[in-house]
Amino acid sequence: MAKYLASNNATFLAVLFSFLVLFASFEMQTVEAKVCSKRSITWSGICLNTGNCNRQCRNLEGARAGACHRQGWGFACFCYFNC
Repeated sequence: MAKYLASNNATFLAVLFSFLVLFASFEMQTVEAKVCSKRSITWSGICLNTGNCNRQCRNLEGARAGACHRQGWGFACFCYFNC
């Protein structure tokens, strides 16, 4: 009887472990798109307001986002696109 219970417990644990591995493999399949940045082609002048840069990149250039970043001695507007 004890041998039978040990066999059932081992089988149950093996099946449970298999389902957990299978479930975890389905969860890890989501992949985010890479994001590439490039200098804005519609922005002119120094970029001091990231909110305005973000708005212009999204509305005029179809980017995901935009932000002011240092470039050389000043700041430029950079837009972020899906690669």
